[in-house]
Amino acid sequence: MSELKAGDSFPEGVSFTYVPYTPEQADIIACGTGIKYDASKEAKDKKIVIVAVPGAFTPTCQEQHVVSYTKNKDKLKAKGVDQVVFIAANDHFVMSAWGKANGVTDDYIIFASDNGTEFSKSIGWASGERTQRYAIVVDHGKVTYAERDTVRGTVTNSGAEGVLAHL
Repeated sequence: MSELKAGDSFPEGVSFTYVPYTPEQADIIACGTGIKYDASKEAKDKKIVIVAVPGAFTPTCQEQHVVSYTKNKDKLKAKGVDQVVFIAANDHFVMSAWGKANGVTDDYIIFASDNGTEFSKSIGWASGERTQRYAIVVDHGKVTYAERDTVRGTVTNSGAEGVLAHL
């Protein structure tokens, strides 16, 4: 597979692993059970934003990236976004804890593992064993936006504000 761009169909066979939030597993140290998020299937019937970050709890990802999406949740919904999916190379347990640490208590924003950076590598947007910083908007199976941030420490293209400007 090659780099995705606006106008492309979202590829088949893309899945991530995540731990769904439940009140019973609300404590940050509760592990839960990882399940498959079939991104290809979900993308066919929804407008989703896939946001890739180099790592959970890392400075730019925590201080800028996640915050941009949690504070703009209502604006994203108003633009028809059904779900935001954060992915990183971290395992699904770390990603789950990251969501809990940020007060996310529903499935509008989920935190998933790009297992072995498989998806990111398939589109050429991985750096070694980490995902690069990027956002992809998929609207009912079609990629409508796909951009990376190539300047270290910035979320100009992949933060919520950058995505909102293209919805």
